Amino acid sequence: MAVAAETNTQELIDKLNAAYEKAHLGYEDNFWATKMALQASGSSSGSGSSSSSSSSSSSSSSSSSSSSGETGKGTADALAATKTAYETFLGDPVNLQAVRTALEAAKEGKAQLSAEQEKVLRIMERTFGCYILEDPAAAALKEKINSLEAGLSQSRNTMSLGYTDPATGEFKKASSVQLRNTMRVSDDEATRKACYEGVRSIGPFVSEQFVEIVKQRNKLARLLGFEDFYDYKVTAAEGFGKRRLFEIMDDLEAKTRPIMTAARERLAKEKGAAALEPWNQSYALAGDTEKAQDPYFPFEQAVDVWARTFGALGIEYSGATMTLDLCDRDGKYSNGFCHWPQVAWRKPDGSFVPSKANFTSLATPSQVGSGKTALVTLLHEGGHAAHFANIDQPSPFFSQERAPTSVAYAETQSMFLDAFAHDAAWLGRYALSRSGEVMPWKIIADGYAATQPYDVFALRAMIAVPYFEKALYELPEAELTKERLLALADEVETRVQGGLSPRPLLSVPHPLSDESSCYYHGYVLAEMAVRQTRAYFKSKYGKLVDNPAIGKELCEGYWRPGNGAMFLDLVEAVTHKPLAADDWVHDLERPLEAVLREEEADYKEAVAQGPAIKHGQPVDLKMRVRLVHGDEVIADSETDGGLAGACDKFKAWVDKTYLSA
Repeated sequence: MAVAAETNTQELIDKLNAAYEKAHLGYEDNFWATKMALQASGSSSGSGSSSSSSSSSSSSSSSSSSSSGETGKGTADALAATKTAYETFLGDPVNLQAVRTALEAAKEGKAQLSAEQEKVLRIMERTFGCYILEDPAAAALKEKINSLEAGLSQSRNTMSLGYTDPATGEFKKASSVQLRNTMRVSDDEATRKACYEGVRSIGPFVSEQFVEIVKQRNKLARLLGFEDFYDYKVTAAEGFGKRRLFEIMDDLEAKTRPIMTAARERLAKEKGAAALEPWNQSYALAGDTEKAQDPYFPFEQAVDVWARTFGALGIEYSGATMTLDLCDRDGKYSNGFCHWPQVAWRKPDGSFVPSKANFTSLATPSQVGSGKTALVTLLHEGGHAAHFANIDQPSPFFSQERAPTSVAYAETQSMFLDAFAHDAAWLGRYALSRSGEVMPWKIIADGYAATQPYDVFALRAMIAVPYFEKALYELPEAELTKERLLALADEVETRVQGGLSPRPLLSVPHPLSDESSCYYHGYVLAEMAVRQTRAYFKSKYGKLVDNPAIGKELCEGYWRPGNGAMFLDLVEAVTHKPLAADDWVHDLERPLEAVLREEEADYKEAVAQGPAIKHGQPVDLKMRVRLVHGDEVIADSETDGGLAGACDKFKAWVDKTYLSA
């Protein structure tokens, strides 16, 4: 999909922008249809109103009904084909050469470029440079990998996942999210162990197909001159190689290993050695507090709470349309995500193109813990959506989620916002029962006491994924077998986490998919940035929750530039110091007593003040919100009385579908 060089620079830019939008939209529509197991074809971002449609597309979904007459189904073949078309455009050397010719002409004085045109051409050059496969063998290999990955994705989506009930011997279907939730809250150890074995069964199921993908990925990376696939991916995404990344990672690993060792010893002393078993660890840490907190996170209120939280932070979505598919079902992709078929950008005529986002989580509303899980996912993925909705740059190339957009940059925004769900200042305002009662301080304090000394476990689980992928891609090809893959996962879990993990490495979906493979290190770098940004804002403003200055600073400092600025530069510009692990390590080392004193003071103030936007009050995020369940459209803020009306309609649907016994 090449765009030939034009004598007019603006014409070249316009054609590349249009071609990018078309290829991106085609792929993302099929990605959503496939991952959501939709029967109706086309975009789920909503095309029923011209006020929310900012681009021409092949969208054919109805905004009010799933029976629109469209019967095409997203398939692995369609996903692979549109992915190949998207990557062919990004990786076509003709496009790169056209951009470089325009830049060279300006350098030689043969043409004049405005500052904005040069800025756009530079991001196009950088973007195309991440994907060029000039070697025909490499291009053919990449297409083969796309097909292998699509096949694995389809197999994984149709896997009969679940556990064998130890009481009855009956096999009960459950998603990986449901299995992990049950491990957190079930009082029966045999049930928890059965659920762990269910999650662990993902590894053997995917291993044979995944091993072949790993081999082909490494072949591709080496054809392109990289050490291995991990080196290739991190260089494209972050601008520095695997060696530099693991210098940072190794330093963090070394500094937190003693904290982890002490935490494991403390857990065994407090709750017995059995608490360290992978099926018991999550329950030992959160079993009691999770159940105690559950009434204060009613699932059906999650969308309303998220909207009011963001509204009080001064966060807006610049005219975006968001489609939310929040509940679990058979065939649905087993990880929450937010993608945007239409990216936000500003056209040469000055008009702004608002984004369209597709957002999913995997809640089972009747299950203990589902409300909090859904809310944290809303805060996280809604943070991604807010970030990408507010990129305001003169090309869609600045707004794409893949390389050269930094993984760490993207995850900083979502992780900063999901952290609010753990703050007493937020819980005292927004964690309310169905009858309107605020979560008592004792429950919050018990939660901190149960988890704060063990926060290092989350860090170690986070770094285990990149260490696993690093070791995997460094294996000699002769050793890349199903058996070695399974053994390696256990070895890394034991070495990095001190024992087998409650979330087995091969149940983590990121390594399986091209977009998210060799990606997880971004969460680690992002968490460093989150801790540093929170510390800076606290020192500057004194409080974070319900502070509209936070949304403004995030938007102006982090969001608007898009990938036109480097992640490390943005962090330093916002926080006024280089990125470092100091604030994260400081948080891990804080005595529990000091944490409780500070959080209790914040809680008392929160209860006294209440939320800035009360339940039932209108909240305007400058966004159209569609709530769906697969092909079924449940509510639409454009036709159901605004966001508050859509939330009420969604609540009624949840009550009828899941909670009416």
